[in-house]
Amino acid sequence: MQFTEEFEVVVVGAGHAGCEAAMAAARMGLKTALFTLNVDLIAQMSCNPAVGGIAKG
Repeated sequence: MQFTEEFEVVVVGAGHAGCEAAMAAARMGLKTALFTLNVDLIAQMSCNPAVGGIAKG
């Protein structure tokens, strides 16, 4: 895969923290790219069931 665009911020991983980081950078006016392997899992908090993530069960 080859990109010709340039970004000021690249976030790899679109879990909860990755989405927060990408949103913060974009709100600061930085050209931001967010990469993930599975678009169906964007922003899930499965690693922290204490706050109601999908692992809370």
